[in-house]
Amino acid sequence: MKKIIRKNPKLMPKPVGNYSHITRVPKGAGLIVTSGQIGTDMKGNVPKSLNDQITNTFANMKKVLESEGLSQENVIKVNIWATEEIDWDYFDLKWDEFFGDEYPSMTIAYISALGLHELKLEIEIWCAEV
Repeated sequence: MKKIIRKNPKLMPKPVGNYSHITRVPKGAGLIVTSGQIGTDMKGNVPKSLNDQITNTFANMKKVLESEGLSQENVIKVNIWATEEIDWDYFDLKWDEFFGDEYPSMTIAYISALGLHELKLEIEIWCAEV
């Protein structure tokens, strides 16, 4: 079985966070892309605090993966958008709980607003089915 390969080339600076510079997907793998996952609970409520939204977002990411028979190991790329400064100690805790030490490639951007005014975070995940 072919595997997803994650690496950080020795000729480059180390990543500034818990991510991989390169994620190589084997030839013939299926590509699954999700819409941005947000911090709503099952009733559609959006918590006021960013950390509570982070908790719900990771729970929703797990559910969307499971709905397609995937796991965190299938995630190859994560795009993160936040409207306020992220508490990195808290975020990294949730990130490491979710990914262990198999980090996908990642991009993060601070932006002025998301699709709903109460949202503070949105995470899009790209996956490979191998």
